[in-house]
Amino acid sequence: MTNTLATPAVGTLSREAGESLTDQIVRTVAARIDERVLRSGSRMPSIRRFAESHGVSPFTVVAAYDKLVARGYLESRRGAGFFIRERTPLHSPAPAPSAPEPATQSLDVVWLVRNMFRQMPHQQTPGTGVLPGDWLDGAAVANALRAIGRQGSGLLVNYGVPQGSLPLRQQLQRKLAELEIGAAPEQIVTTAGVTQALDMVAREFTRPGDTVLVDDPAWFLMFGSFAALGARVIGVPRLADGPDIARLAELAALHKPKLYVINSVLHNPSSTSLSAAKAYQVLRIAAEHGITVVEDDIYCDLHPGSAVQPATRLAALDQLQRVIYLSGFSKTMAANLRVGFIATSPELAHRLADRKMLQTLTTSDIGERVVYKILSEGAYRKHAERMRTRLDGLRARTVRQMERVGLRIDVAPPAGMFVWADAGRDTNVLAERAMAQGILLAPGSLFSPSQLPSTFMRLNVAAMQDPAIWRFLEKELR
Repeated sequence: MTNTLATPAVGTLSREAGESLTDQIVRTVAARIDERVLRSGSRMPSIRRFAESHGVSPFTVVAAYDKLVARGYLESRRGAGFFIRERTPLHSPAPAPSAPEPATQSLDVVWLVRNMFRQMPHQQTPGTGVLPGDWLDGAAVANALRAIGRQGSGLLVNYGVPQGSLPLRQQLQRKLAELEIGAAPEQIVTTAGVTQALDMVAREFTRPGDTVLVDDPAWFLMFGSFAALGARVIGVPRLADGPDIARLAELAALHKPKLYVINSVLHNPSSTSLSAAKAYQVLRIAAEHGITVVEDDIYCDLHPGSAVQPATRLAALDQLQRVIYLSGFSKTMAANLRVGFIATSPELAHRLADRKMLQTLTTSDIGERVVYKILSEGAYRKHAERMRTRLDGLRARTVRQMERVGLRIDVAPPAGMFVWADAGRDTNVLAERAMAQGILLAPGSLFSPSQLPSTFMRLNVAAMQDPAIWRFLEKELR
C-alpha cells in the first residue's frame, strides 16, 4: 500500500524574500527528496491540504508541484495525486574544459568553429568572429521579448510565414533604401542567419561539379558547405581594395563559375572594403561570364557609412539584377536570434522562399518580431554607433601593440573588428601552442579554400584585452 505523507515541513515561507513562494516550496521539497527524508513512491499531500498547512494559495502549490514534476522529483497520476518519483542519477556530461581541445587534433575549420562555441572567457579568444556578449544590447532584446509576450499567446505558438515576417521585411526595405539598394518586401526572404542564406543560394544555383569563386582569404565556414554540395571552391586573391581583378577575369573565363561570393564592406578577415573602381570591374566580369554575385554584408552596421569612409556595395550599383544581397544581425544585435535575410529579384525571392519552406517550413517568427521591434523603435542606430565608437577606441591602440610584439600589419583597417596580421611563421603551429595555454587563435590556413599553411592569422580587437594573450605573443614572436 502506498504511504501518504504527512504534510512535509518546508520551513518558514517568507513573502518578503527575493524568492517566490512557489520557488521556496520547490527548493525545500527537492532538498528533502535528495536527502531521502521523503521516500520514493510516497504520495504527496493533496494540494488543498498542503496549501492550508502552509498558509498559501492552492495556485501556489499547483505551480510548485508542476515544477517538481518537470524537474523529475514528482510524478502526477490521474485521479490519484502526486507521488515522489524514484530518483535515477543522471549521467552528467563531462565539464567543458576551460581550454580548447588538445593540440594533437588537426587544425581545420571544424576545429575552429567547435572551439569558438566552447565556454571560454571572451578575453582568451582573439580568434573568435563575434563581439563579446557585453558589447551587445541584451536589455533591448529582453524588452522586445517581453513586449511581444504581452501581445497575445497566438504570436508565440503559431508558425510564421515562409518568406518571413512582413513587418520585418518592410523595415528591412527601409534599411536597404538607406544603403541605396531598392528592394520591395516581396524581394526579401528571412533566414536563420547568413549561414542558412548562403546555403539556400548555393543549393539553388549549384550542382555537383560546378565552380564557386570566393575571396582568398574569406569566411571559412562556407568552404565546407559548398564542398558538401559537390561544388569546386576556388579562391580569388583579395587585395586591400577588393579582389585581384586580373585573376578574377582569368578564373571566370577558365572555370565559368556559377557564383562569386564576396564581402564588399568590412571583408572577413581583413576588415577592408571594396573600392568603387573594383566594384565596377567585378560587375563587368560577372556580366561577361554569366556569374551570379553573392554579396555578404553581415558586418554592414559596423561600418560608419559612406559619408565617413568609402563603402561601395555591389547591390547598390546593380540593384539586385545579378547581385544577391545577404545580411543579418548576429554580429551586432544577438547571435542567438539567428535572424538574417536575402534580398534579390522578385522571381528568385519566390523560389528561395519555396526552398526555405521545403527545408525548414519557416524561420522563428518570434526572433523576427524581436528584430523588427528593436529596429523600428530607433534605439538600434545608437547601439550600433556605440559599438563602432568602442571599436574605434581599441583598434589603433591594439594595432600598435600588435606591431610592438612582432606582428606585421600590411593594411590597418579603419573600421570593423578584425585585423589580418602576419606573424612571420606558420600560424597553425602558433595556434597549437596558444591552444595549450587556453588561448584561441584563428590561423590563416583556415581562411583559404586551399587550406595551405599561412603566416597570417585573424585577430579580433575586441577580444585582445587579456594580458596573457600579449605575453604569449611576445614570447613566441620575439
